[in-house]
Amino acid sequence: MATAGKDLSAYDKQSLPDASKLRIGIVVAEWNEDITENLFKGAFSTLVDCGVDSEAIFRCDVPGSFELIYGCRKMQESTYGASRPTKALDAVIAIGSVIRGETAHFDFVCQGVTSGIKDLNLNKTRIPVIFCVLTDDTREQSIARSGGIHGNKGSEAAIAAIKMAALKNS
Repeated sequence: MATAGKDLSAYDKQSLPDASKLRIGIVVAEWNEDITENLFKGAFSTLVDCGVDSEAIFRCDVPGSFELIYGCRKMQESTYGASRPTKALDAVIAIGSVIRGETAHFDFVCQGVTSGIKDLNLNKTRIPVIFCVLTDDTREQSIARSGGIHGNKGSEAAIAAIKMAALKNS
C-alpha cells in the first residue's frame, strides 16, 4: 500500500491563505460515529489552528453518509451569525464513513454520496463542499485515517476548505 506508515495530514500554516475571517460549516454523519467524531475533531482543531474563529465553525449532524448531501445543501443555503451580521458560509465540509459490508449497499452509498457532493459543488450557491467521506474496506482502515497512522482526513479536509474558500472569495 502506497500510504503504509505515512501520516498524510501534515500542513504548513505559513503557506495557507488567511483564514481569520472564514466561516466554515461541517456536516457530520452519525453512522460510524467513533470514526466521524475523530474526523470532526481533526477538521475543527485544524481550522482553529489555522486562524478560523471557533465561533465561526458551524456543525450539523445527520443520520448517515447518504444524508450528508441534504445537510450540506441546507448549510449552503443558510446564513449564520449570532453576535455578527448573518452571512453565508465560505465552505462546507462533509464528514462521513462508509465501511464495506457483505452486500452492494456500500457501492450504492459511496456512489450516491460522491455524486451528490459533486453536484453541490456545481450549484448556484458557489459555496464549495469538501468531500471528507472515508470509503474503506475495513474498520481498521477507517481508524488509520481518522487520527491513526495515516493521520486525519478531517485535518486534510479543513486545509482543502481554507484553500477553496480563498479561491471562492478571490
